[in-house]
Amino acid sequence: MQTVMDKLDSLFSMQEGLNARIGVNLKELSEEEQAKWVLNYTRAMQQELAELVDSVPWKWWAKYQTFDKQNARVEVVDLFHFLISLAQTLGMSAEDVFEAYAKKNKVNHDRQESGYQAKNAEDSRHI
Repeated sequence: MQTVMDKLDSLFSMQEGLNARIGVNLKELSEEEQAKWVLNYTRAMQQELAELVDSVPWKWWAKYQTFDKQNARVEVVDLFHFLISLAQTLGMSAEDVFEAYAKKNKVNHDRQESGYQAKNAEDSRHI
């Protein structure tokens, strides 16, 4: 049985393979190239988010809309494709993402415990 990390590693590997097939090599990018690909993937995710929004009936004045749950799920997966590519652009492995997520999750819980009365950028600098 695959562990969660095995599955995350598999996703990163599959995305690297897809990017290679498309002709995109995210390893050893210059800082200028990294900035370009961060922007590319961020814009792609914005579009996928818009497509996700269009899967739910957000027009309160329109009666014809329905919730397309299947398409919403596909859009979430599309977001993962671009999010993994973005992480890879920044030189992050599946392990890096997992560790950073765990640390940030703890920060978020600590913020809830303290009432999160004020923004404190210092609490995330260790991530």
